[in-house]
Amino acid sequence: MRIVLLDDFSPIINQTLSNWNWQVINGQNWTLEDFKKHASEIEGIIIRSKFPLDKDLLTMTKKLKFIARPGSGLENIDLKYCKENNVEVFRSPEGNRDALAEHTLGMLLCLKNHLNIVDDEVRNDIWERERNRGTELKGKVMAIIGYGHMGKAFAQRLTGFEMEVIAYDKYISGFGTYHVKEVNLEEIFQRADFVSLHTPLSNETTGMMNSSFFKKFKNPFIVINTARGKSLVVEDLIDSLDSKKIIGACLDVLDIESSDFSLNKTKIKSFEKLKKFNNVVLSPHIAGWSYESKEKMAKVILEKIHQKFIV
Repeated sequence: MRIVLLDDFSPIINQTLSNWNWQVINGQNWTLEDFKKHASEIEGIIIRSKFPLDKDLLTMTKKLKFIARPGSGLENIDLKYCKENNVEVFRSPEGNRDALAEHTLGMLLCLKNHLNIVDDEVRNDIWERERNRGTELKGKVMAIIGYGHMGKAFAQRLTGFEMEVIAYDKYISGFGTYHVKEVNLEEIFQRADFVSLHTPLSNETTGMMNSSFFKKFKNPFIVINTARGKSLVVEDLIDSLDSKKIIGACLDVLDIESSDFSLNKTKIKSFEKLKKFNNVVLSPHIAGWSYESKEKMAKVILEKIHQKFIV
């Protein structure tokens, strides 16, 4: 098969596909026009976020058998078209769930212990101890929304902190364990000290964390988003930070991102407001972006392709 690699992946992918005697095309530097030029001959696409694979683009790929996305999110792929045209779609959230869980925990510890603040202060010879007392996680209530691969991995990392972990998932049930209690949203609204979002981007989850959502919480809380930026409305978050309804945030993703996960310069105004809050910890969509996860995601996606087309 002719397979095009549209982003930078672990060398394992190229090596393995070549070992299967498949033709591997390096499309990392392709433009959209390059893709259209070669579309009719492509039988497999491996992509991260090069450009959206919408219906108009996919109709050009007359021989396409599969699309593989090392990672978890599939919002840039027209899944309806793929289903109707027997195009297999693979993803590998199993490969980066550990990296994402560790990164999420790291952001939380950074925020609660003011590490983002004190690092800068010490580098500037400021030795302020009392003002920078941390807050312990033990005994607090962590609410997880979305209990798939990512939510579950994060819950596992919290076991050693002796937190009470509650979780809600609209599409998964029966997942309660000795360290995670399955609950409804109302219990989350009533009891959460922290809320961590781990849902895919869809019509249901786009903009779900907005002013209306924030107002439902009984107590001030900290919001964590390492899922998708468009699930949280930044302007509404800013208003809630101003009113102290939200007392802190850890954000690896933002609604000001473009589809390729870079900063959308047209929305820079809200980002400038957000940067002024020292009770907000930010990172550039790198939760799940470890050296190990790059290789693990490749191995998982290759195994899924192998099971379908080789075995």
